[in-house]
Amino acid sequence: MKRGLITNIQKCSIHDGPGIRTTIFFKGCSMKCSWCHNPETQSYIPEMMYNSEKCNLCGSCVKACSKNALTLKDEFIHLDSHLCSLCGKCIDYCINNTREIIGTQYTVSELMKEIEKDKIFYDESGGGVTLSGGEVMTQVDFVTDLVKRCKSKGISVAIDTCGHVNYESFEKILDYVDLFLYDIKIMDPLIHQKHTLVDNNLVLSNLEKLANDKANINIRIPLIEDINTDTDNIEKIIHLLKRLNLKKVNLLPYHNTGNHKYERLKMDYEKNLKAPSEEDLNYIKSIFEKNDFNVKIGG
Repeated sequence: MKRGLITNIQKCSIHDGPGIRTTIFFKGCSMKCSWCHNPETQSYIPEMMYNSEKCNLCGSCVKACSKNALTLKDEFIHLDSHLCSLCGKCIDYCINNTREIIGTQYTVSELMKEIEKDKIFYDESGGGVTLSGGEVMTQVDFVTDLVKRCKSKGISVAIDTCGHVNYESFEKILDYVDLFLYDIKIMDPLIHQKHTLVDNNLVLSNLEKLANDKANINIRIPLIEDINTDTDNIEKIIHLLKRLNLKKVNLLPYHNTGNHKYERLKMDYEKNLKAPSEEDLNYIKSIFEKNDFNVKIGG
């Protein structure tokens, strides 16, 4: 039985497509963006997240661990991930809820139960379910079964994707997806690789193929000051989108609300990233508007 690895199911979302939606975050991504605010979705395996600020160093978790993966040293509980089996005993014995296992296996039927709970909201608002990540398309066999089930129940599906997968994965789900929320980040392939660890050749090729296959596409552009807000990058994106006749654009200014997750996962992150100023953001918006795009900030 196929299972998907999920980090979160967010109900009543209004930022991931039209109407009221249930957004499901899949674990594992083919990119590693320097500005990623969901670092817990990058790895393809479950992980332990530890909030040291809530920990009172009582040592209960250390005593509970049968694998000796936890040690109390220098006023900190250290985890040896090579010894940890993610059995969850340390979580059971922690009175302050300092630990959390990120990544839960779901069957299609289990996810459908969660999705269908809010069908009345989808029907009344023109909403549905959005599959996000991470990169949801890297679990395409599971996703194909899920979107087929949604289609059979009359539930609209949006796919939030960075586009860095083989196009055959998109072909499997085209007939069952109502909207693609497609990220375009940086047009220069070398700069793209510097900030995401992959170039953008596959991303741009897939976008063109989706457009040629008449998919419904909303372009999403994360905006990070001094990385992709320069006029040259924006004009190249505009040129591409005009050629592909794609008119819907969402500008997503950088935010650092996910930075605490890096610390809890013991991951390094870029600390000097900034959102564009309101003036620059409105200027970028105006460039798109002058080129007859349906553009908005956020969403």
